[in-house]
Amino acid sequence: MGDLLIRDISDAMKRDIALRAEKNGNSLSDEAKNLLQKAMVDISDNDAPARSALDGFREIFSPLTEDEQEEFAGIMDEIEAERKRDFGRPLEGFD
Repeated sequence: MGDLLIRDISDAMKRDIALRAEKNGNSLSDEAKNLLQKAMVDISDNDAPARSALDGFREIFSPLTEDEQEEFAGIMDEIEAERKRDFGRPLEGFD
């Protein structure tokens, strides 16, 4: 098993870990390992992939029915077609 040396820990932090160790019936080393393990579990819980704002809104609002999904897809297709028609067109009244 490997060793880990942590340098420059404040006296207050070392004292807090020592007090926790005494309270929990552990050695200073065992208590430090327990705290590190707990921190690693907390970090891994937060390793979820990043989500977009749209994903967040989807959670807020109820899921779309199949008909609503089709309607939404149709609207998005119309928007995309309009965007493509307007692409490269000079702006009216823009001087």
